Amino acid sequence: MQKLAGTAAVIAAALAAAPAWADAAFLARPDVQRYIDEQVAGGQFNRPELEAVFANVEPKPNIIRILDKPSTSRPWYQFRASTVNDRLIVDGVAFWQANADTLARAERQYQVAPEVIVAILGVESHYGRNTGTFRLADSLSTIGFDYPRRADFFRKELTQFLLLAKEEGKDPLTLKGSYAGAMGWPQFMPSSYRKWAVDFDGNGHRDIWNNPHDAIGSVANYFQLHGWRHGDDVVVPASVVPGPQVDKLLADKFNLHYTVGDLRRMGIAPQAPLADDVPAVLFSLETAPGVTEYWLGLNNFYAITRYNRSALYAKAVQEIADQVRQRYYAALAQKSSEPASSAQ
Repeated sequence: MQKLAGTAAVIAAALAAAPAWADAAFLARPDVQRYIDEQVAGGQFNRPELEAVFANVEPKPNIIRILDKPSTSRPWYQFRASTVNDRLIVDGVAFWQANADTLARAERQYQVAPEVIVAILGVESHYGRNTGTFRLADSLSTIGFDYPRRADFFRKELTQFLLLAKEEGKDPLTLKGSYAGAMGWPQFMPSSYRKWAVDFDGNGHRDIWNNPHDAIGSVANYFQLHGWRHGDDVVVPASVVPGPQVDKLLADKFNLHYTVGDLRRMGIAPQAPLADDVPAVLFSLETAPGVTEYWLGLNNFYAITRYNRSALYAKAVQEIADQVRQRYYAALAQKSSEPASSAQ
């Protein structure tokens, strides 16, 4: 209770120190007032602490412009070129070397491969370098109140964000993230943070913004609770017999509705040994203009698509993880083979 009371004091101090131009126009909006009424009625907040936040919220219309831009899906050969890059892999090896003990502990506790944790943190924020510059109170409020198509979802995320700030004793007006409300090294949404972030170094806080130990443990916890199977493959290449069944299977994205045996009977042949009872999903990648490869995504592919529902994302994570692992152990082997310097 002292932590929550302390947070309210921090918020009140922020309000008192607000610049003169931070007027109460946003706070006075009827939809914002209704939201405050609902939250106060729910018993998780009091009115002064919410008014302290919303009196200082600055709507960001540029976020709405970003959301309104038509999204075009890039082919794999373009996505890969911009995502699977040597700097990310080199930095991933360095990150693993610097955090080897923490990654090993996460693997023991959660049974999730270190290279996958490293790859996720690399893709999401380049190991904490790019965690976002938007105040989360601004970005979540902007979408939650000014973007009707996603308003319900983002108001829920706004509530989760305000709750996590209370729980962690943080001033919500100081926490930053992406324009869409993703936070910290792993780019968790607020609801994901409250469900899956962990205090992996035992200091009493779940700090995914500044603490690599908590970031590592949180990603590992996420994957364990989404069904990661230690030691299993992520994908295997496949050959297909063209036909309408292929289009139907490709349209059934990210779902493990079939087994390898089912797919074999539909003309899909894995190019690696797999038991017939293994669940799998067919997906394709355009590796060059007009050139398509087919793959089977297995259980761990499915787990990665729970983190980001994109086959391109999951394949990129798998490739980065494989390359980071190979280089990490090559560097380890090289170091172990070097002769010890002799005493002079």
